[in-house]
Amino acid sequence: MHDVIVIGGGAGGYAAAIRAAQLGAKVAVAEKDQLGGVCVNRGCIPVKVWLKAAETLRRVRAGDAFGIQADIKKIDFKTIVENKNSACEKIRLGMEGLLQNNGVEVIKGHAAFKNPSEIDVDGKSYPSKKFVIASGGHTAVPDIEGLSNALLTTDDILDMQKVPASVLIYGAGTIEVEMAGLLNTFGSKVYLATEDRHVLPHEDQDSGQRLAQALGNDGIEVITRATLTAVQGTKKKFACELAARKKSRSVEVERVMAGVRKPNTADLALEQAGVRLDEDGSIRVDDYLRTTNRNVYAIGDATGGTMQSHAASAMAVKAAENALGDKSKFPFELIPRGTWSDPEVASVGLTEEQAENRDLDIDVGYFPYAINGYSIARSETFGAVKIVADAEYRIIYGVHIVGPHATELIGEAVLAMQLEYTTDELAAGMRIHPTFSEAVVDAARDADKWALYLPKK
Repeated sequence: MHDVIVIGGGAGGYAAAIRAAQLGAKVAVAEKDQLGGVCVNRGCIPVKVWLKAAETLRRVRAGDAFGIQADIKKIDFKTIVENKNSACEKIRLGMEGLLQNNGVEVIKGHAAFKNPSEIDVDGKSYPSKKFVIASGGHTAVPDIEGLSNALLTTDDILDMQKVPASVLIYGAGTIEVEMAGLLNTFGSKVYLATEDRHVLPHEDQDSGQRLAQALGNDGIEVITRATLTAVQGTKKKFACELAARKKSRSVEVERVMAGVRKPNTADLALEQAGVRLDEDGSIRVDDYLRTTNRNVYAIGDATGGTMQSHAASAMAVKAAENALGDKSKFPFELIPRGTWSDPEVASVGLTEEQAENRDLDIDVGYFPYAINGYSIARSETFGAVKIVADAEYRIIYGVHIVGPHATELIGEAVLAMQLEYTTDELAAGMRIHPTFSEAVVDAARDADKWALYLPKK
């Protein structure tokens, strides 16, 4: 009998297993595929290797502005893929070693519930006092006429040896935006089409608009409020029919990327454990990450939400602790969101629109990268920091950053909100000069109406 069995060995499951073992539990992880899940093997890590290659290519091309003239003789896709595979393997091996080091048993095979206190893994039963479901998610292909013939998946992109001449990417979330930038940098003509009003539809509208402008400046054509209705093959390309309210259009491309992230919950026999799903197929959890079976917890993509691995890992720690006797709520409002586009986009908390929809009385502070000394020195001046705060009590409701190193800077905002900083306290802070981090303090000062380096309002 185990104390805790974790279903899924991705970023979340791995963290849950180690934390439970640290707390003295007898722990096992059931994983049917490779450890690391999508993040390590087909998502976060391999994508970042490719994006680093793309960033390097952009920097070489932009060298003239700094007096560095260099010729690009060749782009060696084979080396990029080898680097990607090597990074994934190193992390997997590290995960295997740490699980072993912490005494966690790894059960290979597909897990499904037999009853509320027992799972079956390929014909063998494993009882446990508690369970943590960390089964992750997958990309579901939308049912669009003719799409399957033209489909380009993220797996295809991460192993590509040749860049398609033209691609339509349908959707404008984090994955789609990152892939659009990647393909564009390596030479594809990219169309980014979305049914929503702006790219990154779940982010602050200002962030989406800023990013759309940057994508357009780079040659990516952004098509908003358009629905992909059909894909028809021609001699060498595919004609993609995009329906819109005002004007429909057809775009011809070599390949089409389209998909929607869905939770992996369909084959776990959750009904046998009394675990309920929401309408979108995600597992319903409370503030303590408990499912409708109080001995079963769920985390990460399986519960819907932002579907980013850092959320799963943070949820994992709390779920493991609560499963072993703690009673602490998980701070969903502190989950940061990141997009590794060019420029990067990162955020935490409420958007300005969400705050207004809740009838909150707010002040908004801005500070553009164009005025930040470090940005000017590096010729990286596109973007801004935006802070949404309570007008009376100065509580920080949300922070939104578009620009260089946004995904690193947002950690400062998460900490400030976690410690319940006000804009007054953040505005009084000191940062090294010159750094990008100064822009966060300057945005707080603007929210408090005493920005030093902005014109008087």
